[in-house]
Amino acid sequence: MAPILSIKNVRKAYDDGFEALKGVSLDIEEGEILALLGPNGAGKTTLISTVCGITMPTAGTVTVAGHDIVRQYRAARSLIGLVPQEIALEPFEKVINTVRFSRGLFGKGRKDSAVEDILRRLSLWDKRNNQIRELSGGMKRRVLIAKALAHDPRVLFLDEPTAGVDVELRKDMWDIVGQLRADGVTTILTTHYIEEAEAIADRIAVINDGEILLVEDKDKLMTRMGQKQLIVQLTDPLSKVPAALADYALVLGKDGQSLVYTYDTKSERTGITRLLQDVAKAGLHLRDVETQQSSLEDIFVSLVHKGEDAA
Repeated sequence: MAPILSIKNVRKAYDDGFEALKGVSLDIEEGEILALLGPNGAGKTTLISTVCGITMPTAGTVTVAGHDIVRQYRAARSLIGLVPQEIALEPFEKVINTVRFSRGLFGKGRKDSAVEDILRRLSLWDKRNNQIRELSGGMKRRVLIAKALAHDPRVLFLDEPTAGVDVELRKDMWDIVGQLRADGVTTILTTHYIEEAEAIADRIAVINDGEILLVEDKDKLMTRMGQKQLIVQLTDPLSKVPAALADYALVLGKDGQSLVYTYDTKSERTGITRLLQDVAKAGLHLRDVETQQSSLEDIFVSLVHKGEDAA
C-alpha cells in the first residue's frame, strides 16, 4: 500500500546560500502518528511549510495521496490540515464563523452538522458564539485545530500544538489526536515535549541541521537504543569506586552514596547477580536498589549529539 505522504530528496535553499533542508526523504503511512523531533532550527517548520505549499522546495518531490504538491497543488492541499505554531485568529470573529470560513476556503459547502461535530469533539460547542478574543490561550489552540479539520483533511500537521498550554489541556490534546487516528487521519506532530511523542506517536523521526537522522517505530527504537541502569544505594559514602569493582564500569553518584551500573536488557546475562555479590565482597552495605530505563529524551539527545559530532 502506497504511503499517504511521500517526501523524496527534498531540498530548500535560500538566496543567501543557507540550506534549510538537505535531501529529506520520508514516507508516512495512512492513519499513523509520526512525531518529528529536532532542536530549534533543525528544519521541522521548514519541512512542514514545504509540504503545505507555504514555501517552494528547491529540489525533490512531495506527493499527498499521489498528488504532487507543485503540479497538483489544489488536490494535494485539499487533503492537508495545518495547525501552525502561531495563534493567528481574527480576535472579533465568533468561533463558529471562524471554522465555517475555513471550510469555505477549501470549496466545501456549508454543512452546519459537520462544524458542530468538530466543535463538540474539541469541547468548543459551548464557546461557539464567543469572540476569539474572549478565549483562553488553550481554547484558541483548539480553534486552530478546528479550523484545520473543517475541510475534512486526511493528513494533519500539528506544529508545536501544545506550546504554552497547561498539562491538563496538553493531555486533552493527546486524546484528540487519538480520536483522529481512529477516524483514519494521519498526524505529523512536531513538539519540544518529548513525553508527548513518547505517549502518542507510532513512529519517531529525528531531524537536525536539515537532515533526517533516523525514522523508526517508537517501541523498537526505545528497545534498540534504550539502556537500563541499576542504581545501588549505599549506606556509607565512597570517595571512589573500589578497584575490585573496576570490571563493571560503574559510575559513582555525585553524593558518593550510589553506584550506577548500565547494562543491555537484550543480553542473555545482565551481570546484575554477580555485581551484587561482588559489591558485598568489597565490604559495601546496600541501602536500596532501583532500576531506570532510558527515556525517549535520552535517546533524542544522544542522536542529535552524534549528528553534530559527525558534522
